Amino acid sequence: MAHLLDSFQRYIAVNELLPPGGRVLLTVSGGVDSMVMLTLFIRSGYEVGVAHCNFQLRGTESDEDEVLVARQAARYGVPCYNRRFDTAAEMERTGESMEMAARRLRYAWFDELSRQYNYPAIAVAHHADDSIETFFINLLRGTGLRGLTGISTQIGRVIRPLLFASRKEILEFAVAEHIPFREDSSNRSTKYLRNKIRLGLIPRIREINPKFTSLMRSNIARLTDAQLFINHGIERIRAVAVTSADGLDTILLDRIDPAFPRNFVVYELLSSAYGFKGDVIDSLCHALDHGTTGRRFYSREYVACTDRGNIVVGPIPAGDDCMTTVERGAPRSYCGNSVLYFEYCDIDTIENFGVPEHIAQVDVDKLRFPLTLRRWREGDWFIPFGMTGRKKLSDFLKDAKVSVAEKGRQFVLLSGDDIVWVVGRRIDDRYRLTRETENVLRITKEIV
Repeated sequence: MAHLLDSFQRYIAVNELLPPGGRVLLTVSGGVDSMVMLTLFIRSGYEVGVAHCNFQLRGTESDEDEVLVARQAARYGVPCYNRRFDTAAEMERTGESMEMAARRLRYAWFDELSRQYNYPAIAVAHHADDSIETFFINLLRGTGLRGLTGISTQIGRVIRPLLFASRKEILEFAVAEHIPFREDSSNRSTKYLRNKIRLGLIPRIREINPKFTSLMRSNIARLTDAQLFINHGIERIRAVAVTSADGLDTILLDRIDPAFPRNFVVYELLSSAYGFKGDVIDSLCHALDHGTTGRRFYSREYVACTDRGNIVVGPIPAGDDCMTTVERGAPRSYCGNSVLYFEYCDIDTIENFGVPEHIAQVDVDKLRFPLTLRRWREGDWFIPFGMTGRKKLSDFLKDAKVSVAEKGRQFVLLSGDDIVWVVGRRIDDRYRLTRETENVLRITKEIV
């Protein structure tokens, strides 16, 4: 199995990920991918440290992963840093999904470790199959070309030196070299989209084409080259079509060559520099097509406004209530540093009527579309779920001991003038599910 070690060393050299013998912090979970990565780095003569996160979500399984990683690091005589996270409490506090909370916690800690102990690089054990799965996840959720380029080899300090290898090659190396590893039981759950793709979709495609993995690696490489080419072209367009003054950027659409697909150029200009998402940009382009002036569209940090056939972009000003509309059937909407996902369900498919605060389930037939999403205002009121009388939203937030900073980030979802959901906190009792409910709108808030 020497070819995997040779390929590993060649991949690092060709992509200039690390100098020979350089210092690198390895993120090791105990799974086969990261345990093989640890062995490859040791055999290649790098100066490594091992970082392991125990998210305390799988009971004794999580603890046994921690023990294995510490034992293997001791065997190789390298430093091992371990951190236990109360992930469940963090999910409750922020309203994030398990994946989002765990990702944010671990990368913040990895960055802290790398700076504290002077590791110029942080190595993550993503491999070719992970990149292919990411391609399909983005394809199914809706994406531009950038989302089809898989996982990047390097972003800042984070490097991914196993992207050349398939899951099969890594597993065969582990077995041949007697490398210990543990299997995460959650990898077999089809509750997660990635696992549905890994366990359901990809095996069926591989039946049609056994060379699917190598074919997709080539496809993703070509798509990545295409995106790099587009990036270069977009920067040329930006230099001609975008002007800046008084803290605002103006995209002058008449300076874009009419031979270019205008909406695609707008997408690239807004997504790469300002973080706007695809469906927000689609709505903006629709407003441009209809000559609408003064419509505002939001990313996490910026607001874009249609202005007599041009687009003016700037930071969201203090006091802006970030009002947007949500059409029936819209898959998602953005509010501040969060995204709301909308799912339309039949009442018979609802398994849990008691849901955590970051999820709302309301009677869709009582709603008047389009809905409105905005920051809360003084004077807002609603009837909190379980109560019969109206309550000022300011009093509700005060009783909930919401900090001043959190109040500034509080959004509400409205049907007409009625608050349907104080986002991430409480629905209005008038829109609750009842025995008469037939159709449900399920809304999930995730921090991005």
